[in-house]
Amino acid sequence: MNKPPKMLSHWQQASQIAFLVLYLIVILTAISWATSNIKKIAPDSRAVVFRMGEMVHIQNSGLLFAWPQPFEQVVIIPSIEQTIKWRSQALLRTERAKKADMINSTLNDALAGSGYLLTGDSGIVQLDLSVFYNITEPYDFVLQGDHVMPALDRLVQQSAMAVCAERDIDEILVARPELMNSNTIVTSREQLRLDIQNKINNNLIDLKQKQAGLGISIVRVDVQSSLPNKAMSAFNSVLTASQQAAKEIASAQNDAAQTLQQATQSVEYILQVAQAKASERLAKARTDTAVITTLISNNKYAMNTNSLLNIYHEKIASVLRSAKTVDMINENDAGHLIIEGAK
Repeated sequence: MNKPPKMLSHWQQASQIAFLVLYLIVILTAISWATSNIKKIAPDSRAVVFRMGEMVHIQNSGLLFAWPQPFEQVVIIPSIEQTIKWRSQALLRTERAKKADMINSTLNDALAGSGYLLTGDSGIVQLDLSVFYNITEPYDFVLQGDHVMPALDRLVQQSAMAVCAERDIDEILVARPELMNSNTIVTSREQLRLDIQNKINNNLIDLKQKQAGLGISIVRVDVQSSLPNKAMSAFNSVLTASQQAAKEIASAQNDAAQTLQQATQSVEYILQVAQAKASERLAKARTDTAVITTLISNNKYAMNTNSLLNIYHEKIASVLRSAKTVDMINENDAGHLIIEGAK
């Protein structure tokens, strides 16, 4: 006779269910761990795969298959085509220095030079730099990790200091407007960004040769230059004075041009009047001498001395009547004969 199956207790049934659940959890966890490094890499990214701390390969966009940790480690970084913008903090004035500037307090040495750069002509400027870089050496970039940005900040600061020290202040920003149109100055200002970029890249190459490369390359540098607030006030005063002087010079030049124009017009008027009077006098003289001129030029009366003497006596009489005194001098005699003119 068959015995009926033994019924499990409630505790036994609960234990079996718990075991099955735990077994499923372990299986799912194992599957999740085994597939943890199977990832889809975005088009603007790439994956660097390390095996026991050594880089084994670089995976661009697509599906990545890698052993799970700790066998292999996957680090996602931007692709080489992606340009990353980063603003330098070392060249900015610190918050403590800004607060000190606002309250016009006496700065100590640690705050006085914060955010300022010296130029070749002992001037002071402020530069706000933004660098755009590409990751060219993924292994070096990942190896440096969190040290990349602080190191780049120091390189940017060092390069900016060196480039500014080689230039006058007018070659960095517009300090004197009268030099704004100078071709050499304008070219030097445009060259400033390129010189800083080349300086940073040269420093990056030096670090690479010393086995301390950052794995990046600078492709562009944006520079915003300005003067310190107190220096800005002084430059504004000088600029205002220069503009006022230029205004007064222009006004004086206008007055001089107007005066010259009036003088030229006066000269032309005087010349015209003088020429008119000269023409009038010449015409009158010709009229007064017309009779004598006609007698002399006419051969018919050329030898008629009596007619000439009569005209002479007629004319000389009017001359003598208008004169107060007349001195008659004989060229062959030293004596003088004075005849009183008619009253």
